[in-house]
Amino acid sequence: MKKLLSFYVFFICVNFLHSQNQLFPELRTEGFDRSANLQNSSIRDSIVSKFGVSTSLNKNPDAKIEDYLIISRDSDTTVVDTSLTINKYYKLNYLRKDDFDKIPFSNTGTAYNTLSFSNFSSITPKMGASNKYLSYELVDDIDYYYLPTPFTELMYRSVFEQGQLLDAIYSVNTSRQFNFSISRKGLRSLGNYQNFLSSSSNFNFTTNYISKNKNYKFRTHFTNQRLFSEQNGGINDSDILNFENGNSQFLDRGVFDPNFQNAHNEFLGKRFYIDQNYVIVKKDSIRSGIELFNSIYHEEKKYKFQQSSSDEFFGSSYASQEINDKILLNTINLNVGLIYSSEKLGKINLGFKYIADRYTTDNYQIEELIIDDTKTINSKTTFLTAKYLKIFSKIELNVKTENFIIGDNKSNMFDSTFKIKLKNDSSLEFNYKFMSMVPNYNFLLYTSNYENYNWDNQFENPVSNSISFKLQLNKLLDLNAEFISVNNHIQFEKSMSENLLDLTDYSILPVQHNGNLEILKIQLAREINFGKFSIDSKILLQKSLSDEIINLPQIVSRNTVYFSTDMFKKALFLQTGFGIKYFSKFYMNGYDPLLSELYIQNEKEIGEFPLIDFFINAKIQQTRLYFKFEHLNSSFSGYNYYSAPNYPYRDFTFRFGLVWNFFM
Repeated sequence: MKKLLSFYVFFICVNFLHSQNQLFPELRTEGFDRSANLQNSSIRDSIVSKFGVSTSLNKNPDAKIEDYLIISRDSDTTVVDTSLTINKYYKLNYLRKDDFDKIPFSNTGTAYNTLSFSNFSSITPKMGASNKYLSYELVDDIDYYYLPTPFTELMYRSVFEQGQLLDAIYSVNTSRQFNFSISRKGLRSLGNYQNFLSSSSNFNFTTNYISKNKNYKFRTHFTNQRLFSEQNGGINDSDILNFENGNSQFLDRGVFDPNFQNAHNEFLGKRFYIDQNYVIVKKDSIRSGIELFNSIYHEEKKYKFQQSSSDEFFGSSYASQEINDKILLNTINLNVGLIYSSEKLGKINLGFKYIADRYTTDNYQIEELIIDDTKTINSKTTFLTAKYLKIFSKIELNVKTENFIIGDNKSNMFDSTFKIKLKNDSSLEFNYKFMSMVPNYNFLLYTSNYENYNWDNQFENPVSNSISFKLQLNKLLDLNAEFISVNNHIQFEKSMSENLLDLTDYSILPVQHNGNLEILKIQLAREINFGKFSIDSKILLQKSLSDEIINLPQIVSRNTVYFSTDMFKKALFLQTGFGIKYFSKFYMNGYDPLLSELYIQNEKEIGEFPLIDFFINAKIQQTRLYFKFEHLNSSFSGYNYYSAPNYPYRDFTFRFGLVWNFFM
């Protein structure tokens, strides 16, 4: 492997020196309307013309908003958008994503519970600690930039008790060919309950180079991430009645006795990524284009659960000592292939992917009590990858597949999408996806000083088939229907048993189901405008046809009623209104802080409590301000709200946030 890396570094250097007079194809910008992003954007007043010939580090009066490009790993390109919309309001949270089908815990950044079932997104197995992955930035989450002037975005969000959330990005093109960016998202929040502090840091550095004749493209990024959370196991069972009855002595949530106060979990990750594209034959109206692409990244992940001494909450331990359980994953991912582009045939991408994983567990176990001392999974696999894209006048066909060729990870994937563009920016889309993937590594192997958290399993590949239908009618409604079938589904479940003292012990174990898991989901979304008043509604109807396997709420809904207007001679744009989120009662998943995983439980039903928020959003030039009275009904609609069993949801609180853009 060292020889492979040495050869790759040499290959990069040779290409970089040779590329100064080469050509790279234009960035893909299909799928967005640049002019649409100018709505409510006062940057039009100061940046009005075309990207000039030269770029300096000062404000460029010849730049305009659509010249500020954000580029994904797949070269899908959007422009910087400074508008204030209701969708921006939904994304002003720790994840910076719409969390419609999730419910956060009482403290920012601690954990999330899920309100729906999501199909597999990748055939690459995860290390484990799936709840930490929600806020961990993967290789596809990193954006690159192409800018006429330096660009900065600052996002601030108040948290619970002491601390704050700040997400800052700075990016600049030092020339038309070279861009770099630095970003960091930092969080610290004490929380309202004992021993529930959360702290995180996501640091990214990216570079993006395009040769003068645009024949060669080189990108790289480095990430260093740390996600830390104190853990308390939720409030004690003896305090459940005090919480649900609204006992005035317990309105100060710091009074509650948690199940333990001496533990925390932590997720650490570092990644170095490089990719290149080199045009062998440039595509034009006569000739077909041929490109060579390759990418490589090395990533180290570590998850730790540490406790100053063992606690019977997790059952018996091998020794009454400090708990220091660790799992580690070291990954090398290499891609290489060719891209053929033709006006008649479309775009064909053929390549190979090599993935080498080393998964290891490490803890303070007493070796003589361990029957099987195997603590490592080594996996080296080569895949054949292919993509096909063809755009007709109003039809888009997109197919991609990854197939195991040789090695340990016998996984396969096929994904096809057929999209028809209708009138007035409407569309109709059909998708079929097949996936067979190796289980996550912590399903297969886990070791701990706690006796109940040790296993070495030989599970079959879960196999998923899904069919979805999407209808988007501009300014009318969005309809999404999906049927998912999973065979050999694996999940964590809560198991109860009697110990030698006739006391009830529970354990959280991975379980594989031989039968089919079948789920039907229908989602409707619509926004209705009455002058300056708007109603934005989304509802998810879902049904598990295999009730004995998973638990889901049959209804999840969100309705937002708000008023929008310009004020002070259009110097300020205002949005204000109410948002109501609701989901039906069901056996909500439990949360295990040792594994940082959700598990199936069938003891406590949770749901049927509305979450009502009042908000005031405002935009002044490139600054968006967000004022939110969160869960304002908490004191009068009943104290029956939870994020998971024994983990109460947030009480009423006032929160403030802003997003501020600079273009100079």
